[in-house]
Amino acid sequence: MEQLVATVRGVKVSYSITNREASETIIFLHGFTGSSKTWVPIIEQLPDSVRCITVDLMGHGKTDSPSDANRYIMYDQVMDLHELFLFLNVTNFSLVGYSMGGRIALAYALAFPKHVKRLVLESASPGLQSEADRLARITADEKLAKKMESEGLSSFIDFWQDIPLFHSQKKLGEIKLHSIREERMQQAVSGLANSLKGMGTGRQPSYWSRLNELKITVIIITGELDEKFTIIAKQMTELIRYSQHLEVSGAGHAIHVENPVQFATIILEQVLERF
Repeated sequence: MEQLVATVRGVKVSYSITNREASETIIFLHGFTGSSKTWVPIIEQLPDSVRCITVDLMGHGKTDSPSDANRYIMYDQVMDLHELFLFLNVTNFSLVGYSMGGRIALAYALAFPKHVKRLVLESASPGLQSEADRLARITADEKLAKKMESEGLSSFIDFWQDIPLFHSQKKLGEIKLHSIREERMQQAVSGLANSLKGMGTGRQPSYWSRLNELKITVIIITGELDEKFTIIAKQMTELIRYSQHLEVSGAGHAIHVENPVQFATIILEQVLERF
């Protein structure tokens, strides 16, 4: 997919768009260390009757990486997306977000509920509920950012892809693992580090108390092997009125990477069948 660029609130944002004339739209937001490229295998399985938009989030892909970590806070991320969507004249869409992108997608849906028809959250959380947990996470993320800045991107990616959250990806073939690493290696250290500092899970607001505000259909997807986020998903489902939790067997945190066929099938059955 061709990457396009729009200047939004002083920042150059990279995005891609397919089937411009389609009447229905799905927007995809990637996770930490990812980019729009992660969604290509999913979009290739969707019909031409749907316009698909992907966005490189701040500090990732070809989108700018501002030097001020405060420019990465959740409010600004949401407002950047909103201005981009208005620029594209897209104001009624389904929103899909993975992990970090899921946190942003949830924040967007709460901020602009009239624009989101349905929300798909893959391995995402509403944040941390207690102040102690948030402070501990902020400390951990800042330590991680300093590690990246001092040791370099390659060393950080080696560390990152080996954390328990991604152990289930080791079953993927060498070609796929190489592709995932190459996508991560395209990132800028400054962008990833500032993303952790400005928009890590500890820095964002906790949305647990606001989940009952959602009046749209919310599909929450987790992998069977991702116990932490499966528990979070079940808790969220209890608080969101029109929600459904789908658990994908044999998959870990990144279902769309580990089982793209199953993930695309969920989009086809749970989102597109409703158009």
